[in-house]
Amino acid sequence: MNDRVEPRGSERAAPRGSAQDGPTRAGPDTTPRLTESGLPIEPVYGPEHLAGWDPASQLGSPGSFPYTRGVYPTMYVGRPWTMRQYAGYGTAAESNQRFHRLIEAGTTGLSVAFDLPTQMGFDSDAPLAHGEVGKVGVAIDSIEDMRLLFDGIPLDRVSTSMTINAPAAVLLLLYQLVGEEQGVPSAALTGTIQNDVLKEYIARGTFIYPPQASLRLVSDIFAYCRRELPRFNTISISGYHMAEAGASPVQEVAFTLANGIEYVRAALDAGLDVDEFAPRLSFFFVARTTLLEEVAKFRAARRLWARVMRDEFGAKNPKSMMLRFHTQTAGVQLTAQQPEVNLVRVAIQALAAVLGGTQSLHTNAYDEALALPSEKAARLALRTQQVLAYETDVTKTVDPFAGSYAVETLTDQIEAEAYKLMEVIQSLGGAVAAIERGFQKSAIEQSAYRIAQEIDDGERVVVGVNKFQTPDEEPYQPLRVDPRIEEEQRARLAKLRADRSSSEVERHLAALRRAAAGSDNVLYPMKEALAARATVGEVCDALRDVWGVYTPPDAF
Repeated sequence: MNDRVEPRGSERAAPRGSAQDGPTRAGPDTTPRLTESGLPIEPVYGPEHLAGWDPASQLGSPGSFPYTRGVYPTMYVGRPWTMRQYAGYGTAAESNQRFHRLIEAGTTGLSVAFDLPTQMGFDSDAPLAHGEVGKVGVAIDSIEDMRLLFDGIPLDRVSTSMTINAPAAVLLLLYQLVGEEQGVPSAALTGTIQNDVLKEYIARGTFIYPPQASLRLVSDIFAYCRRELPRFNTISISGYHMAEAGASPVQEVAFTLANGIEYVRAALDAGLDVDEFAPRLSFFFVARTTLLEEVAKFRAARRLWARVMRDEFGAKNPKSMMLRFHTQTAGVQLTAQQPEVNLVRVAIQALAAVLGGTQSLHTNAYDEALALPSEKAARLALRTQQVLAYETDVTKTVDPFAGSYAVETLTDQIEAEAYKLMEVIQSLGGAVAAIERGFQKSAIEQSAYRIAQEIDDGERVVVGVNKFQTPDEEPYQPLRVDPRIEEEQRARLAKLRADRSSSEVERHLAALRRAAAGSDNVLYPMKEALAARATVGEVCDALRDVWGVYTPPDAF
């Protein structure tokens, strides 16, 4: 990566607790104030903090390089962000009902949560799926489940985001097949698949295949969508899950963009032109309650990515340099204690995302720390976005924080520190090599441990947990998934296997194995197998037969 001029204020402050513990009558509080990333945050900012600062190169105009101020010239002055609500639980029919109610409440984009067996490429009747079917998302085993999931939902008018990674190609093709059954041309389908398997090795764990095989699959998806699904975002490179695992804002930016660089290199190695696929790349970040640092984080990430794409990869298309991103409010910051307080947290987090220039937003429900969100809580979460969009003035001007001494300084600091961390990853051989050494995972675990210590010590206040507790809280009645769902899914699978042509399914799965062992794009035979009613687990097993499964290394 190229040498860079280091922005001002990037020096690290002294460790917490190195100064006196609090204010005294003898003088002011001199305890160092640090951001979530451990960067110094001053009580007062002024012109001296931006001495020598060049607005033309650091800011530009909204919608122009380096996109610090936003990827579009008018941002929300033209129209508000896409309001997505993440939903999915139990059976496809139950999730479909929730989707219809969210659309009626004003949701402008769907976001699908899948259960763990689906995320791991197992059918609901697999031994490893027992006890997890429909628990943290919807169970999808075949095209029949996908039909039920989107029954009555016009896929030519609704944008759908699917939080799926290792089996992303499988769920994308099922979505395409259902669209075709509705008579919707593939070119009209819009949405996003997460498809970011590298962060699974780092922070989440729902990987299947080894990293190089996973990158091959990602590249095949890029190529397939360029030809067949030109309006679909082929990947949502995610910092969210790393942040939820404990990554600081600087780590979130650095590790996410380093993964993005790895995906770009994999696509280039597969023979794709950067300006053919890069405009469909998208990102996914968290929004915490630390509003100022979060706004600065989003601005720094846009600027870093624009420069990487132009300077490192020679992108010419402005859309290739735009970091377009979805945001979700911070689930890890929600508390089971006094859950109504989460409404306040989510509102602040959503405001940070909006002030930071997000393209779409999901607001968590206040009861998610206890169980799957109730319908009322999900509706209130959506209403939070609608209040921000239609009752405040933050949508009346582009980039309200531009020129703020505090935010611009924090933006420079985050950019500088994230770039340093990205250079460390490149020195290890890139994101995959660093993953194989356990570097990112270890760094995130250290950050998470520091946060836990600060909460335990009372240094970090969490309202209702270690301060301002309420001794006798009213009991909460959580939404529960019916355990009979697993039995129902097993029965559906048995009927599907009895009704379909087993020989036709096996013929298509054999073609998929041949493509995986060679260099042909695996999505074409995969689509044929799914159309013949092969299951998600059978398709993933066919790739497991060829590519194997990944076993993570010891900690770095």
